[in-house]
Amino acid sequence: MTNSLIPPSGPQRVLAVAQLTNSVGDGAYYVTSALYFTHVVGLAPARVGLGLTLAWAVGSLVGVPLGRLADRRGARGTAVLLALATALAVASFLVVRGFLPFVAAACGYAAAQSGLAAARQALLAGLVSAPERTGLLAHLQSTLNAGLAVGAGLGGLALHAGTRTAYLGVLALDAVSFLVCAGLLARLPGVAPARASRVGRRGPRPGRRDLGVLRDRPYVIVTLLNTVLLLRMPLLSLGLPLWIAERTDAPTWVVSALFVLNTGAVMAFQVRMARGVGSLASATRAVRRSGWVMLAACAVFALSAGASPWVAVGVLVAGAVLQVIAEMGQSAGSWQLSFDLAPADRVGEYQGFFGTGVTVARTLGPLVLTSLLVEWGTPGWLLLGGATLAASYAMGPATRRAHRRAERERPVLAS
Repeated sequence: MTNSLIPPSGPQRVLAVAQLTNSVGDGAYYVTSALYFTHVVGLAPARVGLGLTLAWAVGSLVGVPLGRLADRRGARGTAVLLALATALAVASFLVVRGFLPFVAAACGYAAAQSGLAAARQALLAGLVSAPERTGLLAHLQSTLNAGLAVGAGLGGLALHAGTRTAYLGVLALDAVSFLVCAGLLARLPGVAPARASRVGRRGPRPGRRDLGVLRDRPYVIVTLLNTVLLLRMPLLSLGLPLWIAERTDAPTWVVSALFVLNTGAVMAFQVRMARGVGSLASATRAVRRSGWVMLAACAVFALSAGASPWVAVGVLVAGAVLQVIAEMGQSAGSWQLSFDLAPADRVGEYQGFFGTGVTVARTLGPLVLTSLLVEWGTPGWLLLGGATLAASYAMGPATRRAHRRAERERPVLAS
């Protein structure tokens, strides 16, 4: 794998350009959406949080069926249709006026995004050989963060303008970005449906094995603890924008600056942060350290309330630096745990279950963060940091228990 952001020509490069295109639109959307829904549409912050919670709950339910559709009907066609559906959902935000239309549009957006992610992975697996996939995924991750950073900068211009027209322009940009993404995906070679061949190789009743991970209670506990740690995910796109607008005197454009800082730091330092993590012990240490750093970040963010505008900006930047350090450490540790605690012959099943933590965090995070941060203020920040620290420390004994069970029961689970 090279250090270049641009992958080799052919399907890999088309996938990367498609990723870059819609991530630019998403970056602009993420830093402006919370304030658009509250300041332009006129929704209360708590209602925005509730609506997004409902939307991601729907997304979590339909993601798997839409992924199966990609298997049965072809990944390229499904991905193109879902990219178009995402563009339509984003465009519908331009005309929503009220809570129920907002919820309907948000549900469409979350469902299309969840399905598009699954279809894209199926498309990648069909077009790229196994030895090349890790390198391509690294390129796509770099491309994603680069696009988000550029989009966040564009979103910052809209925040600085603060007009309804500027916010609507961001939404139009995001919708167009998904239209372009759909066009790029349509240029890729077709991938034959894989459902029939899988059934032929593995037998007609794979569903029973799919539920096997639920019998591994220690792994389930590790997954639940990781889900608590992932509540940080909606922080940059929802929690901090609402906190800055409602509880501080900092200018709203700082939301974009913090988003760019986060994505740039992940691009530059995530690989370096992960180098020291290579075992269960080092992974749990990384998670534990990240818990302390996240607690410090929450305490610093809380100090921004009541400060003068430029002092608040400095405090928020300091908090964001601590938060991204915690994020990179937690990510590196959780990746190692999720793989090392899974049976060698069922990594995909276990990874699928571990990944539900992301969906749950997206589902519950908006409601939790708006309640804790906007409604409770400083005590809410400290409670969030304390919960993160507690979960990070609980990860150690939970991991040891999961490892002992894996060593004892792995032959049974693999039967």
